Amino acid sequence: MPDLWRNRPFVVTKLHQMVKLVQESHAEPMKGDSRALEMVGEREIGVTFIGHSSFLLQIGGRNVLVDPVFATRLVVLRRQRRPGLIVKEMPAIDLVLITHAHMDHLNLPSLRKVIRAAKRLRGVAPEVVVPKGVEDLVARLGFARVHGMEWWQESIVQGLQVTMTPCKHWGARMLRDTHRGYGGYCVSAGGVSVYHSGDTAYFEGFKEVGERLRPDVALMPIGAYFPDAYRAVHTSPEEAVRGFVETGAELMVPMHFGTFQLGREPMGEPVQRLQAEAERLGIADRVRVLEEGETMRVAALDSLTRPVTDATFAGNDVSYGL
Repeated sequence: MPDLWRNRPFVVTKLHQMVKLVQESHAEPMKGDSRALEMVGEREIGVTFIGHSSFLLQIGGRNVLVDPVFATRLVVLRRQRRPGLIVKEMPAIDLVLITHAHMDHLNLPSLRKVIRAAKRLRGVAPEVVVPKGVEDLVARLGFARVHGMEWWQESIVQGLQVTMTPCKHWGARMLRDTHRGYGGYCVSAGGVSVYHSGDTAYFEGFKEVGERLRPDVALMPIGAYFPDAYRAVHTSPEEAVRGFVETGAELMVPMHFGTFQLGREPMGEPVQRLQAEAERLGIADRVRVLEEGETMRVAALDSLTRPVTDATFAGNDVSYGL
């Protein structure tokens, strides 16, 4: 008798994987604590890690949220660590950037909370930037204005220069809405640029981001890379370091790890591999692993150095020579 389970279709396989992830996500209580936001000076940029791929940027006198997810659950998948900030304790948000429509990046309940909080504090809702094809998902939430952007498009929003950057991922929220765009963003003010790559696999576009935009800070994803098939849309820690170096950024802050169990690697492994690779390349002082709610300060008008690195980058099973 044939082994029907061994020959199960792709959808059944994915369903089995998801059920296992959901069960594991409820196996232990959530860890971590939220904290009060550390406000930065007017000549500083603040990069605050909220968890997963969510950040609050204090830049150019504005408060910017990227991929804000404060929810305890994504449908049935429960987060493993609490968000580092609480919406009702944050200052009013001026701008929200959404990299793509996946539920761990575009969370409707979280967006509604952010809008309500801004209106309560200031009487005005924030604006939002989304990839082209995602506008309909946020159009009725109450944002003051919805901006749809495409790769390499630049716009001045809330006094900030926002550039949408390419990535190697996908954007459908369900299964058939593959028309939806996806990408990352580079936000610039005060002589400093912060690059949020969005979800992405390693690709040649990191070099182009560096050549075109010369970011100072790169927020790079390091989790959900195992099994190896996941690396078609996610970077391993070693690939994230390679991409960081290729952007020419001075500082790297990792993201997309530790909050939701999306891959099969152990939860603590991405940071361990990241730090080992940074040590191997002699750039450990340029990689800042932030705890949830922790803020990294960057002087807005400092001339940050960008050393040229001639190194060999280790992947899971291959080496890359530059």
